[in-house]
Order: sequence, then C-alpha cells, then structure tokens
Amino acid sequence: MPEVLKAPLVVEFPFTRSLGPVQSAFLTGLRERVVLGVRTGDGRTLVPPVEYDPVTAEEIRDLVEVAPTGTVTTWAWNHEPRRGQPLDTPFAWVLVQLDGADTGLLHALDAPGPDAVHTGMRVRIRWAGERSGAITDIACFEPYDGDPPEPTGQGHDGRFEDMVTGIVAPARLDYVYSPGRAQSAYISALSEQRTVGERCPSCRKVYVPPRGACPTCGVATSEQVEVGPGGTVTTYCIVNIKAKNLDIEVPYVYAHIALDGADLALHGRIGGIPYDQVRMGLRVEPVWTAGGRYPDHYRPTGEPDADYEMYKELL
Repeated sequence: MPEVLKAPLVVEFPFTRSLGPVQSAFLTGLRERVVLGVRTGDGRTLVPPVEYDPVTAEEIRDLVEVAPTGTVTTWAWNHEPRRGQPLDTPFAWVLVQLDGADTGLLHALDAPGPDAVHTGMRVRIRWAGERSGAITDIACFEPYDGDPPEPTGQGHDGRFEDMVTGIVAPARLDYVYSPGRAQSAYISALSEQRTVGERCPSCRKVYVPPRGACPTCGVATSEQVEVGPGGTVTTYCIVNIKAKNLDIEVPYVYAHIALDGADLALHGRIGGIPYDQVRMGLRVEPVWTAGGRYPDHYRPTGEPDADYEMYKELL
C-alpha cells in the first residue's frame, strides 16, 4: 500500500470590482484620512457604509464624517499572524465603534499582548504611510487615551479629487490537501508512467482516476486495475484563449479520453495533430515528459478510429 500523499496547495486569484458612489467615497476618504459612514432612515450611522438600508432596503446616500477614534466592542487575540494580515506580530482582531458611528468596524489592534486588550478600551486609527484608497490605508488601530476630536457627525458630500472607482482584491486560500488512499495510488503509478484505476466489486466498472468508492453503487473500491496506455477521444473542445502562465500556443484541443479498460473518461490535451483534425473516436496514446508525473499530452497512435458503439456510453 503506497503512502497517502499530501501537499500544500494555494488557490489565488485577483478579484476586480467597480465601486458605487458610497464605497467610492468611503475608500477615497481613507486615502485622505477621512472616515465616512452613511446615515440610515432611522438615523443610525453605519461604518463601513452600505448602499442600501439594512432595515428598509431603501437606497441611502447621506454620507457622514466620523472620528478616527473609537471604542472596542469585542475582540479576539491572534497569536500567530498569517501572510497578508495587517501586522506581522501578534495582534488583536477588534470591532471598533468609531465616535459618531453606531456599528463596528473590523480591523487589527496593535497591542503588546492579550492582557492589554479589553472591551471598552479607547483606540484610534494608525494611518498607513502610503495610502491608495483601500481598507489597508488604515494600518491598524492603537490604544488612545485622549478625547475624541471635534467635530463628529458632520455631513459630507463624498467628493474628493481623483476618486477611486474600482479595486483589485486578492483572494488567496492556503491549505494542505490529501488526495486519499485511492488517488495517492493513482498518482504514484503515474510517476512510473502507468495509469491505474479501481474496479467496483458490484457493477465491475473501472474508474480512472479512482475515487475510493463507486459513484453509482456507493460501495468502496480497492481492486486496482491498470488501464491504457492507449485510449479514445470521446468528446473535445478547441481552446482559443491563452491562459496566463500556460506556455501553450492557441488554438489547441482539450479532450475527454477513455483509456482502454476504463469505464470513465479522463481529460487531457491533444498534440501531434492539427487542432482541426481532432475528432471523436480518434485513437491516442500518452506522451510523457522526462521526469514528469503525468502525461504532457496525448498524440494519435495511427490506428483506425474507434467505432462509435465502442465509446458512446463514455460520452
């Protein structure tokens, strides 16, 4: 039984969005060291501001300037900061009700330790040295023992020079992934340039890649079956848009390939043939890269095309 594999995995992409008039004013205000909230129909001031009243669902645009000082309403200590968080030393996550606001703003509090943090403590914004119109223009909060600045609660027209109209928010998820017993065996076999599936003890279908259980019968699978290396193109698509960081010239073909002996088609790129000559029923074989753990692509074997009746159940 091969070792069950695991590896760190990162899913990361930039999320680009446009800003409406309320969010545009809020983020541009942060760049100018001004904190804006929005007043609801019942007279409350929400910070961060929203575009629609959470009670009535009416559109709201009545912007209000609030103070950069406030009170901690609740908190949690972060003893081990992660990549991309506001501070690289231990800090507290806090909800701060800024003076003049009726809701809490979530951010980091720079404090020497959890004993220095408590609900009700007074804090103020520590502004970032370089600001661009993002929530990170607030570097963090810090303890504050002075009086709130005056005035607060003043109306604001939300106008600034060079308004921020859009943002790019990076989204990132770091985690450790383990494919489990069945796919660990599948990946280990690929490193030996073999393709291994598992047979269901009930319906006798061979699944590649194996899932560890039959999706039809719901029973566990453990009998390993080597399939291929040849296979048949069942369906395919022509890719005309070049993907970032993928060194493949377009157009190219990505196909579902039913390997000989398998009852489930896997996908792979087709090479060694013009894209407009790829067809259903084309017989192909894997092309392995030196030291590669999986086929780089599949190429025609030169065999006659498979009869449709042989692979129609695998479309």
